[in-house]
Amino acid sequence: MSVRLSVRRTAAVAAAVLAAAVASAAPAAADARLRPVAVAATALSAGRLGAVAAALLALAGAVTGGLALARCAGRVSSGPGRRGAVLALGAALTGTALGALVTTTASGGLGTGNGLGGAVVAVLVGLAGAALSALALTRLRGTG
Repeated sequence: MSVRLSVRRTAAVAAAVLAAAVASAAPAAADARLRPVAVAATALSAGRLGAVAAALLALAGAVTGGLALARCAGRVSSGPGRRGAVLALGAALTGTALGALVTTTASGGLGTGNGLGGAVVAVLVGLAGAALSALALTRLRGTG
């Protein structure tokens, strides 16, 4: 069974995932009783752990998407191909969604130890990985 993913459908799925992450995090972010608490520099808080996981997923998606794109361009003879591009797209979108969730739920700003900086990096790398994967899927469509 062949799975056809268009760029529009990919963008719609990414927008839906981000909207769901923001909508689920809005009640927690709206609570005025929550105060930002600085975390020790050596502590691994839940926000930092989520940001690290999101960044690693997004990075894996970007690297695999780049390899799939290089394969369809003929730069490497063996690469992940279509299956790798689909997996890269999933990893990149998951990393982007998790990074957006950490970004919306992080109380305080940069430097408070809540993972905001890592989450922003994860969102940016995830979007780049999703773009690379979608481009690879578009180019690999005719070659199967």
